[in-house]
Amino acid sequence: MTQRIGYAAGAFDLFHVGHLNILRHAKENCDTLIAGVVSDEMLRQVKGIESIIPTAERAEIVRNIRYVDGVYVETGPDKLDAWREVGFTHFFKGDDWRGTEKGLRLEREFAQVGVEVVYFPYTAHTSSSALRRALDAITTRGVTRQGERVAQA
Repeated sequence: MTQRIGYAAGAFDLFHVGHLNILRHAKENCDTLIAGVVSDEMLRQVKGIESIIPTAERAEIVRNIRYVDGVYVETGPDKLDAWREVGFTHFFKGDDWRGTEKGLRLEREFAQVGVEVVYFPYTAHTSSSALRRALDAITTRGVTRQGERVAQA
């Protein structure tokens, strides 16, 4: 029987239940799960955002999730580079990518090397983007402690 090696990539910044859900679902569908943690540099380059938690710390958090067997830090934008390094047979992604231009391109590229793309339900009620917006709102208006306005940095 062929070993199913799964790969689930993400920033995993501001780790939340949606991240946990995709890692749990991924592990249920493979023998070995490697989590791809997108580096700070790649987040800047590809998404134009700064991570809140540095790459090394995000990798350490993800490495210690019980569903994860290993971590690969992504330093390039091409998922095929990750495949060449890791050798996974299944790529796991949230279903918010299904049917999108990026998702269809990923499916075509991975089909050429025999990797199956598997989608899992996206946890819509929570996301890193929503958490970032909430943090920005708090930072913008300041935070009060015992009735005093805290100076903003």
